[in-house]
Amino acid sequence: MAAEEKKGILLETGTNEFEIVEFSIGNVNYGINVAKVREVITRTPVTEMPQAHPYIDGLFTLRGNAIPLVNLPRCLNVPTKEEPKNIIVTEINNYNIGFLVDNVSRIHRISWKNMEPAPEVGDQSRVVGIVKMQDKIILLLDFETIIAEINPEINAKLTTVENASADIRAKRVNTHVVCAEDSPLLRELLVSTLHDSGYRFVRDFNNGQDAWQYLSEQLKKDTPIEDQVRVIISDIEMPQMDGHRLLKLVRSDPRFENIPFVLFSSLISEEMRLKGEALGANGQISKPEINQLIGLLDELVFGIKHTEEE
Repeated sequence: MAAEEKKGILLETGTNEFEIVEFSIGNVNYGINVAKVREVITRTPVTEMPQAHPYIDGLFTLRGNAIPLVNLPRCLNVPTKEEPKNIIVTEINNYNIGFLVDNVSRIHRISWKNMEPAPEVGDQSRVVGIVKMQDKIILLLDFETIIAEINPEINAKLTTVENASADIRAKRVNTHVVCAEDSPLLRELLVSTLHDSGYRFVRDFNNGQDAWQYLSEQLKKDTPIEDQVRVIISDIEMPQMDGHRLLKLVRSDPRFENIPFVLFSSLISEEMRLKGEALGANGQISKPEINQLIGLLDELVFGIKHTEEE
């Protein structure tokens, strides 16, 4: 499946749309953003790894590279009808990992408006949204959370920041941050880390639409927008409205001209970076590098540029 070609087509076209690779496990249909998929291959032999995470079957080799294989049916505790046939090879957070699934069927192109947040029916932290098709429902999985469960280094990078001086922390205290992130786990980690870094005022939203509604409401107040919002941080893929669409709306209103907008996403590839720059992003940081994010906020908001020696 030519995922690279699909990504190129998506980047050239409209706004607030994305493409998903549909796959199945048992009787359930799932989806993953095409932008995360390197390729889809048939099941291949794996080499078991001692003391590996329970979700990991082992390592498989692809073009000379050893890649961990996640047994997604086991991870989701979903019974399979038969032996899984396909491996979805992904690149997420600059991390290559394969996911074993029953079958990969096709690619759908849809609007983020047609993706609804997952209903709260118990522990659904691995499902970030649902897409209602004519004859079925497709569940969008939170692959970042799954990878974070397997690789503790991801969580460490999301929660570890350098100590800042009292002067810098004092500046952060009264800085109002708006944050849009659909993954419950990553949003909680991001907000708590911002708080720990000194950012006391953080308004967080699980999709771009709610974030835009909040931003629009701030414009109606009599006070300068900088008193309500000083910087915006957004993921790219989110239900209802994605980060690129949110960025375009913000940049279309001159009243937000002096408000920095930073994309913080697992999708920051070279192509995505070019699109973000074209839309007016002030910075783009790949998850989970929150230390880089905090440093960029200091530079954009306060004009403080940290050196590697600090």
